[in-house]
Amino acid sequence: MPSVVASQVLTPDGLVGPACVTWADGVITSVAPAAHAPERTLSPGFVDLQVNGIADVDVAQARGEDWNRLDELLLAQGVTSWCPTLVTMPLDRYTAPLDRISAAMSRPHRPRPQIVGAHLEGPFLGRAPGAHPVGQIIPIDLEWLAALPRHVAVVTLGAEQPLAAAATRLLTDRRCLVSIGHSRAIDVEFDAVAHAGAGLTTHLFNGMSGVHHRDPGVAVWALTNPAVCASLIADGVHVHPRVLQLAFQALGRGRAVLVTDAVAWRAGRAGSIQLEWRDGAPRLPDGTLAGSGVTMDGAVRVCVAAGVPLAAALEAASVTPARLLGLADRGRIEVGARADLVALDPDLQIEQVWVGGSPA
Repeated sequence: MPSVVASQVLTPDGLVGPACVTWADGVITSVAPAAHAPERTLSPGFVDLQVNGIADVDVAQARGEDWNRLDELLLAQGVTSWCPTLVTMPLDRYTAPLDRISAAMSRPHRPRPQIVGAHLEGPFLGRAPGAHPVGQIIPIDLEWLAALPRHVAVVTLGAEQPLAAAATRLLTDRRCLVSIGHSRAIDVEFDAVAHAGAGLTTHLFNGMSGVHHRDPGVAVWALTNPAVCASLIADGVHVHPRVLQLAFQALGRGRAVLVTDAVAWRAGRAGSIQLEWRDGAPRLPDGTLAGSGVTMDGAVRVCVAAGVPLAAALEAASVTPARLLGLADRGRIEVGARADLVALDPDLQIEQVWVGGSPA
């Protein structure tokens, strides 16, 4: 049976090792102590909830071979499951890219990152639009949400929208993850949507009201509500390293999620949004941040350099996002789990990736 030995392995009990992980038919059959092991770290495969595009491929425009290129780019950063993400646009323009995502999900099997569903970041956002076109942010349409295809897995919305709680109940009833984002909601609005079932906050500190000791905002509501996880863009630009450390400490185990919010910055676009690379990140012409160019393994390295424990960073890149999406078969290294694995060298660079036990 295939196996891999590592000096430390991320298990539900934390980092253990040295250990040998064995699998058969794509499923882990054993996690056992090993006498000796190369100096490497073995983690569950990374799960990225927010990918608008990578390098020169924009998800909203992707066709044919573009999806194979996205597969290669994702594997190179250790991602084994992901959510293609569509930004704000008119409602009638979502059908075509959603159909293309569905077709990409149905491609013949081979070791590739699995598309686990689409993420709609908009158009039902709140009063912190960020790079999203303000004129295309609209009130929640419950009928439109109810008619969404089943492969929509995540929806980001503004908690200050009058129908936000109703929309959250509708979406969670169909097992869609609701995330609060691009919002300046007050505490009661945030808590009402969290109580209705929202499980995540989209890119903490970015596209939201923030942290002030007399005038707290959505970032504080997210950090202090134990029912809600929070995603973070750890590219060294969106969030200061010391604030990354603070966020992980405040969120505690199992509530921090790393996302890349990657965009096709080489192509200069995210959907219909035109952008340019400047000062370490993609931006609108006026300097507003518009996604990132970070990779998931790069985000882990940024977190560790900021003082976040390695186990916490790896869990935020794999365990927690898998749980939020309801992926009960992956996101952990234990007997019975899918053998989606990533090995990192001592510098936390990608050494090897396995998807369903197959080298990729």
